[in-house]
Amino acid sequence: VQLQASGGGLVQAGGSLRLSCAASGATIRSYYMGWFRQAPGKEREFVAAIRYSSGSTYYGDFVEGRFTIAKDNAKNTVYLQMSSLRPEDTAVYSCAGSNTLILSSIRNPRYYTYWGQGTQVTVSS
Repeated sequence: VQLQASGGGLVQAGGSLRLSCAASGATIRSYYMGWFRQAPGKEREFVAAIRYSSGSTYYGDFVEGRFTIAKDNAKNTVYLQMSSLRPEDTAVYSCAGSNTLILSSIRNPRYYTYWGQGTQVTVSS
């Protein structure tokens, strides 16, 4: 599976962005798909995940209802809609997927098999 992330950019605090993660090479219907972020000097952090088959969603504690992960079956694509962005959300965001993941491991990037390239999100104050 190849993952292509896009949609990052520069936005003012309080603004919104939608990130996309398009999968190719195989269907991701049996996958967990996740978004992670990494800011300079910090560890990679779990943002959100979705179980593609059921649509169940999971979020990092810092999200506080501001982000929504969603899927488009027809496009084999996962989205991360981000609203009420804060300067501390500035980071490189990457999507990842796995068809061998279990629920207890979805927040750990080590257990994801496939990764897209990162997309930079910069939130100005």
